[in-house]
Amino acid sequence: MKRLVVLLLALSVIFNVTKGGGREGYCNYKRGLKPRPHSVSILEFGAVGDGKILNTLAFQNAIFYLKSFADKGGAQLYVPRGRWLTGSFNLTSHLTLFLDRDAIILGSQESSQWPIIEPLPSYGRGIDLFDGRHRSLINGYNLTDVVITGEYGTIDGQGAIWWDWLKSHSLNASRPHLVELTSSTDVVISNLTLLNSPGWSIHPVYSSDVQIQNITIRAPPDSPFTNGVVPDSCSEVCIEDCNISVGWDAIALKSGWDEYGIAYGQPTSSVHINGVSLQTHLGSALSLGSAMSGGISDIHVEHIHIHDSNTAIAIKTTRGRGGYIKNIIISNIQMENVHTAFYFTGQYGGHPDDHFDRNAFPVIEHITLKDVVGTNITLAGNLSGISESPFTSICLSDISLSVASKPSNSWFCSNVLGSSKSVSPDPCPDLQNWDSSSSSCFSPFQTYGDSEAL
Repeated sequence: MKRLVVLLLALSVIFNVTKGGGREGYCNYKRGLKPRPHSVSILEFGAVGDGKILNTLAFQNAIFYLKSFADKGGAQLYVPRGRWLTGSFNLTSHLTLFLDRDAIILGSQESSQWPIIEPLPSYGRGIDLFDGRHRSLINGYNLTDVVITGEYGTIDGQGAIWWDWLKSHSLNASRPHLVELTSSTDVVISNLTLLNSPGWSIHPVYSSDVQIQNITIRAPPDSPFTNGVVPDSCSEVCIEDCNISVGWDAIALKSGWDEYGIAYGQPTSSVHINGVSLQTHLGSALSLGSAMSGGISDIHVEHIHIHDSNTAIAIKTTRGRGGYIKNIIISNIQMENVHTAFYFTGQYGGHPDDHFDRNAFPVIEHITLKDVVGTNITLAGNLSGISESPFTSICLSDISLSVASKPSNSWFCSNVLGSSKSVSPDPCPDLQNWDSSSSSCFSPFQTYGDSEAL
C-alpha cells in the first residue's frame, strides 16, 4: 500500500510538472509522461541510508534490474528517507528516480568513485584539465523518457574537496557534475534541491525536449566555477520556477569550444527560461557563452529576478570561437544589488589548444533586452564587440536602472550597433539610434511553433 501511495504521488508530481503555464515559449508545450506501472525501493537492493556505507553497487543493481521493464511501460526507483552515500551511476530509459522529502543522495568524497571518461567531442578536452573528466554523479547516455524528481529531496555533491583540489592544482581530471544527460530526449528534472556540485549542477548535453522545473540549486559564494543549469548543444529546453545561487554562472547556455564545437556543429536553440530567481557571487546570473562555437539561437527569457550578483546578463565570446548568438529576447527582468547589469564581450575566455582558427569570428546579432527594472546597480552596461565582427542589432527598450555612478559613466561601448527606446540612463551613442524599422527588434519572434509540432 505504501508503495502504491508513493507511485501515485510520483505520477501526480509528473503530471503537475507538465502542465502549461499560459505564457509564450516552449515551457507551454510540454508533453505529459506515461505512468510507471512498476516501482521498487533502493532498500530492496541492500542500500543503507546512514551516510557512511557506500551504496554505488545498490544503485547500479537497482537500475540494471529496472531496465528489464523498459518495454513494459518503465519503472520507478524510490529513494526513501535517509542519507544515501554513492559514487557515480547511470540511469536507463523509461525510468523515474524519485526522492522522498527526507532523502539525501550524497556524492562520495573518494575520487575513485567518479570514474574518468573521455572529454565531450564538442570540447576536445576537459574544462579544467587537458586530460579526461570525472563522470558525473547521476548520468544518462542515449536515453529517452527519463524523470528525476521527488518531494524536494536533495542531491548533495559534497563538492568542497573537489574545490580544494582545483585550487591546489591537485586534480587528476576535470571535475564532475551532479546530473549529466547526454544525447537523450524527453527528460524531466523537477522538485529537487541540488547542493554543492563539484562542478556544474545540471548539464544536459546533445539532448532535446528537456524540462527543468521547481529546482533549488545552492553552492557557496566562494565555490570556484560552480554553474547551476547548463544546457549545452541542446534544443527544446524549458527552465522554469527555479531558484539558483552559485559561485559562478547560475544559468549558462553553451554549445562547444572553438574548433571542436564548430566541427561538432550542434547548436543550443529553442530554449525558454521563465520565472526563475538567480544569484551569483563572481559570475553572471544569465550567461550565453563563452563556449558557443556550435551556435546559440532562438532563446526566450522572461520574468526573471536577479539579485546580489556580480553580473546580471552576459554574452561572452572571443576571436577563434566561431559560431553565433542570435535571436535572443530577454524581457521582464527585475534586478537589485548588481554590479554590472549587461556585460557583452568579445574578449572573454581562453582556448582548448593552439589549433583554433584565429579567423573564426563569432556573429552576435539580434539581441533584445526590454522591460527591465534595476535598483542599486553600479554599472548599467559594458558592451565590447570585436572590431572584425561587431555586435549588431542590439535592441534596448523600456529599461530603467538606478545606477550609483554618474550617468555619463554608466555605459561603456565599443564595436556594437543597435537601437534603444525609453532607456535610463541613456545608453552609448551607437545604441541610441531609433527609426520606424527598429520596431521589429521588439516583436516576439516565432520560435517554438505550435503544440503539435513539439
